[in-house]
Amino acid sequence: MRRGVRVAVDVGDVRIGVAACDPDGLVASPVETVKAGRGDARRITDIVAERDAVEVIVGLPRSLSGKEGPAAGKARAFATRLAGLVAPVGVRLVDERLTTVTATRDLRASGVRGKKARTVVDQAAAVVILQNALETERASGRPPGQAVKAPAPKDSGTGAGTETADGTTPQTALPPAAPAPTQAETTPDE
Repeated sequence: MRRGVRVAVDVGDVRIGVAACDPDGLVASPVETVKAGRGDARRITDIVAERDAVEVIVGLPRSLSGKEGPAAGKARAFATRLAGLVAPVGVRLVDERLTTVTATRDLRASGVRGKKARTVVDQAAAVVILQNALETERASGRPPGQAVKAPAPKDSGTGAGTETADGTTPQTALPPAAPAPTQAETTPDE
């Protein structure tokens, strides 16, 4: 099992549940519920940085048959945006079938109902997603789900033409130029 904090997100149209685990990957705990919309990916990026996370797990909602619908498309798009913001921290998509059902059942069993349950069910679902991902990795010895590739910048160098998740244009500097090769590096061996 790889060591390091993981952050998990349960992407919804209204709210995004966030959970995190300890550095040993033993227990997932709720972190917060982020309002979906402008600035949501930036807030999650801040959480990833605050916790010095090594990976972000994004729940991928599939039907019981395994098919993907519009909600899965939104989760994939969100994961791709997030991957661009948190790089070099990796982002992985993991199957989240029935996590909200499980989270709702667990909340009811613990006596949380009504409006209070609605405000924390997304966090509880993120906990279930993360705990399942941790158990999968522990059992298989491999990272769970599938890696999400960060989008390539649209304009090399300045970041012009690219937008962050909150609609702003990043102000990035050009990477340092590589030193010119020496003659020994460019002349073939004889």
